[in-house]
Amino acid sequence: MPASSSRSARSRVSSPPRDTLYAEVTARIVAELEAGRFPWVQPWDSAAVATGLPRNAQSGRPYSGINILLL
Repeated sequence: MPASSSRSARSRVSSPPRDTLYAEVTARIVAELEAGRFPWVQPWDSAAVATGLPRNAQSGRPYSGINILLL
């Protein structure tokens, strides 16, 4: 039993506290709002995005087969 308790104690020490993570995310959102930006709104024009199958960004070739599902 001591091995598992020491293992869980180590995992708690190595990961950052959740309160700190939540505070950091909240601070970023508030900063975006104060700057006049809405972080939940897409920054691109959805009408300009082509519909259809996903394509390779470099070659422009459409993905096929299982690759579509893996995306």
